[in-house]
Amino acid sequence: MPASRHPALSATDPELASFVAAEEELQARTLRLIPSENYVSAAVLEASGTVLQNKYSEGYPGRRYYEGQQNIDRVEALAVERAKGLFGVDHANVQPYSGSPANLAVYLAFAQPGDTVMGMALPMGGHLTHGWGVSATGSWFRGVQYGVRQDTGLIDYDAVRDQALAERPKIIFCGGTALPRTIDFAAFASIAREAGSVLVADVAHIAGLIAGGAHPSPAGHADVVSTTTHKTLRGPRGAMLMCREEHAKAIDKAVFPGLQGGPHNQTTAGIAVALHEAAQPSFTAYAHAVVANAKALAAALLERGFDLVSGGTDNHLILIDLTGKDVPGKVAAKALDRAGIVVNYNTVPFDPRKPFDPSGIRIGTPSLTSRGLSTAHMPAVAEWISRAVDAAATSDEPALAAVRAEVTDLMAAFPAPGLPLS
Repeated sequence: MPASRHPALSATDPELASFVAAEEELQARTLRLIPSENYVSAAVLEASGTVLQNKYSEGYPGRRYYEGQQNIDRVEALAVERAKGLFGVDHANVQPYSGSPANLAVYLAFAQPGDTVMGMALPMGGHLTHGWGVSATGSWFRGVQYGVRQDTGLIDYDAVRDQALAERPKIIFCGGTALPRTIDFAAFASIAREAGSVLVADVAHIAGLIAGGAHPSPAGHADVVSTTTHKTLRGPRGAMLMCREEHAKAIDKAVFPGLQGGPHNQTTAGIAVALHEAAQPSFTAYAHAVVANAKALAAALLERGFDLVSGGTDNHLILIDLTGKDVPGKVAAKALDRAGIVVNYNTVPFDPRKPFDPSGIRIGTPSLTSRGLSTAHMPAVAEWISRAVDAAATSDEPALAAVRAEVTDLMAAFPAPGLPLS
């Protein structure tokens, strides 16, 4: 690899440096459609690799257990103020290491082991940490799940209300990892108030859309907002918890000392940069373009005979049921990967297949939008997906290679932000 990219790493550990270079090439040359992935800017990348890495900072600004925190306090306070301003919340904690630890902190703040908690079932599009059985949250708490209607693929809010009133959970989670439709935060808030529950909006996937005004905000509805800082928000791999002022002390105490030691200050810096970028008019345009691209891609896929869960999308994410194509999701995902199109295989609601060999694939438009692709490119993307899925059904490797060549040509015309490649 060229020494100019990572000279110190190349000199010290050339083997590891070669892996990094290979990943740079992969991210540059492929069409990344995993909805939870994105490209950070060069500024976020730089901030995440600064000498802030060298500091231990247990505690919070002005209340640390280590000296020498003058600059760290300023970095964290800046990130906090930017989060509060961008999302319109009373309080923000930017220290959670990632989304799952952030959600664990919510449990620690508001529930006791054995309490009933409620969230969307994982096979229906929810997240492991919303009380699903294989997660610690489903082991330590009594998890009850809601889902979607089989005929529409949409949440039935009347059914959620009935279930919440019957179960009276301490916490209700809304949000998930495979939800292609708008979340009605006001409806969930009404249900939570009636059931006497704390409402937590997990907006990890859609935080960037909310920041850019392309999805309704949970602020003013949810007691707590949990989010990762990557995905659509285009920050480093970290997380935030935001809440009403009345819950600030409980949330902060749950994060530290409840679950974590010192925060990852270099990540906090990257979060601060990403929040600054998300407050710019260009980010608003990006967020709306993500949704426009997803809608255009969904329409193009429907024209090519694909079965989309809920019939389409309102956000960045499309969930495709490949049952009608007679190709399992895992087989399709691996074929698409060979074609230079990166997706993940995924269960679909009421999936008869096992989670590790499901019926569907999950795709999204954040990464391609960050590269500058527009709605004009979505018919070609849909055509590539269609050709690759057909090739998967017949094990047609030359067809996959042909798609990959076309993908590589288009990606060369749209350089990825933050990647040190020409």
